[in-house]
Amino acid sequence: MVRQHVNPLSAFFQQPRPLAPPAELFADPARPIHLDIGCARGRFLLALAQEEPQRNYLGVEIRRALVSAAEADRQALGLQHLHYLFCNANVSLEGWLAALPEGLLERVSIQFPDPWFKKKHQKRRVLQPALLLAIAGALAEGRELFMQSDVLAVIEPMVALAEACSCFERPAEDARPWRADNPLAVPTERETYVLGQGLPVYRVLYRRNANPLPPLPELAQWWQERLQRSSDSPAEAANP
Repeated sequence: MVRQHVNPLSAFFQQPRPLAPPAELFADPARPIHLDIGCARGRFLLALAQEEPQRNYLGVEIRRALVSAAEADRQALGLQHLHYLFCNANVSLEGWLAALPEGLLERVSIQFPDPWFKKKHQKRRVLQPALLLAIAGALAEGRELFMQSDVLAVIEPMVALAEACSCFERPAEDARPWRADNPLAVPTERETYVLGQGLPVYRVLYRRNANPLPPLPELAQWWQERLQRSSDSPAEAANP
């Protein structure tokens, strides 16, 4: 499978986009929400929304053509508890999350994000400090953040950032360093492809704890220092 990138730091993608609130997206906005960040073509959420129709599902994606195709599929099936939105998550999602009614967000997933291997491109990766804190701020205690990737150089910094913010804990029963299975009822296309090739998938499930959010400047400074250290690492440089 070929990944098709867009540069999230280009001027076009840095323009904030107002995102409709749940009351304008879903037939029953009181249902809990599963937010999938970087939903790509949307087939994972399309299947999950039919498998587990008890909640609302929102997929956000930076590639507009994929969102248009996903929305066409959703409309063809008449699914009123699923929606897809075009946006740069690091620009437009923070305000949407902050405006959610307390307790509405049940789960956030970030699955197989674009890897951006090169040192100069690491700042394009999807999980940045401000977005993580926005997610943590919207999740009630016990609600979940699930992340997976087939690239260690991508998932390891995501895990390090989640743990540095101190707002999340892993279930005691989960294997370390990586969860053995997917807690979701449906795999993504990328997951199916990778496992079909006999390659590993690195997964981690977090639950929101009761800790307050750390100051963003402190977490952002820690993140920049870590990125600099990792980019100077020979192991990081050896990745394709």
